[in-house]
Amino acid sequence: MQDYWFIREGFEARIEEYLADAPEVEVDLEFEVLEKDFNSAGKGSSETKNLLKRLGVESEILRRVAVAAYEAEINVAAHSRGGKMTSEVYDDHIHIRFEDSGPGIENIDQAMVPGYSTADELVRELGFGAGLGLPNIKKNCDAMHIRSAKDSPTLLEFIIYFG
Repeated sequence: MQDYWFIREGFEARIEEYLADAPEVEVDLEFEVLEKDFNSAGKGSSETKNLLKRLGVESEILRRVAVAAYEAEINVAAHSRGGKMTSEVYDDHIHIRFEDSGPGIENIDQAMVPGYSTADELVRELGFGAGLGLPNIKKNCDAMHIRSAKDSPTLLEFIIYFG
């Protein structure tokens, strides 16, 4: 099993504190992401963004959450046998998890290279699979963690602070 971590510079202490002693979740949402269901993929991201908007989160943070969550949601639909998205909203940040049922990522470091893709023909025909999903998630979050291996489920989670 491989673990990949990214923590944006300046957020190390906040992430370490959160991971050591997470506060109580204020609101949590859960969505199913079905294999190759591109008609529904993105609904969880959209509902999460709309919730944060109603809570008064600023527009730049909404954009970052929407981009990262949408990219991850499309990745689950495109590359896995389906999974779930869980959004946990706290006072000062959101923690979003995607867990799928495989087939896993063989080489996470390679998957993080912009342009690298394992998308099949159908996914490419639909306009996805450019190999920018994981790099775009990393670009828009404050912390990101991936745990996966070939022929195994994948966990992708990220944290974005509101200020």
